Parts: sequence; structure tokens; C-alpha cells
Amino acid sequence: MFKTGATLALTVALVGSAAGCGSSGGDDAKTITVAYQKFGAFIQLDDQLQRVKGEYESAHPGYTVKLLPIEASENDYYTKLSLMNRSPKTAPDVLYEDTFLVNTDIAAGFLAPVDEYLAAWPDWSQYSDAAKNAAKALDGKTYGVPMGTDTRALYYNKDLFRQAGLAVPWEPKTWDDILAAARTVKQKLPGVTPLNVYSGKGAGEGATMQGFEMLLYGTKHALYDDSSKKWVVGSPGFNDSLGFIKTIFSEKLAPEAQDALDPNWGTRVSTELLPSSKLAIDLDGSWLSSTWLPTGSKPWPQWSTVLGEAAMPTQHGDAPGRTSMSGGWVLSVGAHAKDKKASFDFVTTMLNKDNTLAYDIAAQQIAERADVAADPKYLQSNPALQFFTDLVKVTHFRPAYPDYPHVSDAIQVAMESVMTGQAPPEQAAKTFGDQVKAAVGGDDKVTTAS
Repeated sequence: MFKTGATLALTVALVGSAAGCGSSGGDDAKTITVAYQKFGAFIQLDDQLQRVKGEYESAHPGYTVKLLPIEASENDYYTKLSLMNRSPKTAPDVLYEDTFLVNTDIAAGFLAPVDEYLAAWPDWSQYSDAAKNAAKALDGKTYGVPMGTDTRALYYNKDLFRQAGLAVPWEPKTWDDILAAARTVKQKLPGVTPLNVYSGKGAGEGATMQGFEMLLYGTKHALYDDSSKKWVVGSPGFNDSLGFIKTIFSEKLAPEAQDALDPNWGTRVSTELLPSSKLAIDLDGSWLSSTWLPTGSKPWPQWSTVLGEAAMPTQHGDAPGRTSMSGGWVLSVGAHAKDKKASFDFVTTMLNKDNTLAYDIAAQQIAERADVAADPKYLQSNPALQFFTDLVKVTHFRPAYPDYPHVSDAIQVAMESVMTGQAPPEQAAKTFGDQVKAAVGGDDKVTTAS
């Protein structure tokens, strides 16, 4: 694929920036460099790391922690982190890693296994087997410690619903119920965006996971067939999911396409549209309220009375009737870390009980440590916590194989072509199938579903 001028410029800028931010202290074995994302409304991790830096340095005389915040949207964060990892001179010692990229980054030689250190860390017993598997790779080794998980659902503005004559509480049973509510809002409340579903390249993995996959996994189909170990293309569920995207954009139930394609759109949703009651329904993540807490970037004390939460229904209301997607992030030790034990000690300092409790509350993570999950401070931290935690029972996880990033990228391309009217769902789905076949190794790596 040819790069556009903008993409090429971005890549060049990222290479230069990555080289610069890893150079100082790069030869000092007692400097622990930590790379992580800081972007838009997401400031909680930066706040926490600033505190933990001092805690670690006090407990480890002679060691210095160098924080490397990467101010970039999700896809650009992955790109920049990958560029940093390509050279031992710029590779961080500790990195903030999305679980779906663990196997990809292991294959690229970016991550170090930490099993020997975990075996000597008593706190590892606080994690469930499911949590431990989040950073366990195809080779059976573990490459990070989970920071928390999440689920996804529909937020809706109760005041706007009442103004539009819609029932509160709202409990949609099918996709058609969502569309009906959005159409009513469009008719009754001019100036209000009825429905936000992240879509297209601008939203990156957010479009894939909390947009498309929240639809697809509510059908009878999935992205990957575990029995045949093949990627699924050409399924009716895939076409129907693209059809939903076409409907909301063509009927102007969604934001304007140029707005939705802005990498800053998610920040605008959480800091502008929802707090100002300019958006009626938002398909989003459990962490969203972290923006509105007193510690967040846009405190909004009234959020829990203004907004309601509803589970995402399955397409036609088929059992179990609701669906969700879960992911999460881990802290990993880099393969080029100069002192891997010291780097792992930073990870366990950051993710000890007290620091995990503080982070899970601030960032509104679903706790993966048993002692945090049972802590009264955590349980009382958010009125929506129990709702989102209950969705774990019906949640799904991405097929975190090395080829997944290519599949995700093809999904974003398909969504964008549909939302902008460049292709109908059937054509976009066919293009997706062709792209996936090329990316994963041909026809024998995919299967069709009927």
C-alpha cells in the first residue's frame, strides 16, 4: 500500500521523536525508562506513574525512573512504540502494552518473558487464571502484569430521552430498538447527535473493538473459528454489522463522518458532547466515567444522574440477549531492558495492591486483583461499577493472534468505506475478505460462514 504524504510525514516524525526520547540515559543500567500513552482525556496513567516514580526511586537508591509519555492517539501510540522498540538504543525498559498486541510484539522480539520473576512475587496469587492468561502468549510464557480489564455498553442521556418521549430506564432488546430510539431523537431533538458508534481509521482499534465487534459478537458469527484455527470472512454477521454502520451514517443518526474520523473524536465525546447533552446514545467503554471524576480531565459531578447505562443487545435478541467486549492493558518488560529484574520491580511497585487500587479507581478499570476487587474503596468508587462488572458474564475477547492487527486494520477500512458511502456493505465485506486472505497467508488460512 502506498503511504499518503500525511502518513509518510507522520512516520518520519515518529521515527525522529522515538530516537530522541530514548537516547538520554540509554546506556545507564540504573535508569528505568517507561513508555506509555498520554492522550486527550486519558491522564490517569501519567498521574499514577509520576507518583510511583518517586516511590520506586526512594525504595531503590541509585536507580532513576525516566518517564516517556507518548502523546498520540491509539493507533499512533502503537506505531511509535513499535518504532522505539526496533532499536536497543530507544527501546523502553517497561512499556504499556495492549493485550491484543502481546503476541505480535513477542514475534517482533520486543518483549521479555517474566515467569521467573512472577514465581517469586507473592501478589501473583491475587490474579485469576483468566487475568493471568491476558498476557500469556502462544508460547506459554507470560509477558506482562494486567492493570485491569473493561467491558463495553450503551450510555444514554436520561434527560434527552425524556424530552424525546422515550422510556427511562431504557433496555433495548435488539439492534432495531437502538435504531428506533436514535430515529426518535433525530426527529424530536434537532441539534442532538442521536447515536455514536466509533467507526473508521481515525478511531483505530476503538472502531474495531467498541464499534464493529460489539455488533459482530451480537450476531451468530465471530472473527475467528477456534475449531478450524482460521479467520472467518464472508459471514452474514459481518455483512449485517456493516449494514448497521451504513444505516446510522446514511440516515444521519451518527456524527458527521468527518467528525467521526477525527482521531480526537473520542476525547470530544467524553469532554464535550456527553457533558453538554449534545449526544443521546454512546456505545463506549466502562472506563468513560474516569474523565468525569474529580481526578479526571473534565470533572462532571452530575454524570451518574444524567446518564444511564444499558447492555448492548444481541442483533435479534437471541440468547444471552446482551453482549460485550473486554480487553485490557498490561505493563511489560522490554526485551532490550538493561536490568530486567529492576524493570520488573518497577512493574510490581506500580501494580502492588495500594497502587492498583488507586489506578483502578482513577481510571475506572474493572479490577483483576482479588484484594482490590473486594476493597470497600473500590466497590464504592462508582455507581456504574456493578453494571459493567456484571457484563463480564457475557463478554468476548479479541482473537489475540499475531495476524489480528492486520484483520483489525481491514475492519477499520471496511467501516470507513461504508460510513463515507464509498462502498455498500457487501462490497466492503468482500474487500475485507481479500485483504485478510492476503495478510494471513491465503485461502487455507480463512473460512467462510453461512
